[in-house]
Amino acid sequence: MKAKKTIKYPEIKPVALELREAVTMPGVGLTIPVRAAKAKLSALLDLVAGGQEITITSDGKPKAVLSPVGKRETRKVFTGMGDYLMKQPVHGGPSAEEIVREDRDGRGW
Repeated sequence: MKAKKTIKYPEIKPVALELREAVTMPGVGLTIPVRAAKAKLSALLDLVAGGQEITITSDGKPKAVLSPVGKRETRKVFTGMGDYLMKQPVHGGPSAEEIVREDRDGRGW
């Protein structure tokens, strides 16, 4: 059996992100046209992961916002209608059986 050869590749140093098309607009923040966003999506996602919010524009109008995923609020768990109905106040009055019996007695059955 032949011995395995170990290959060492040169280290790749991170390159600074260059977004020539990106512009900072007052009140909106960092904006980039949709075509440039499609071409640089991975780089934009790295920026968003770092906390930056990016607005994507089309024809100069804001169309979408890329924002970092934050801690989402947990939703209430649906416990079923039975639990909901049991929490409702009881409305007094005769039971269904009593109403039916009264109706039958009134008709002479």
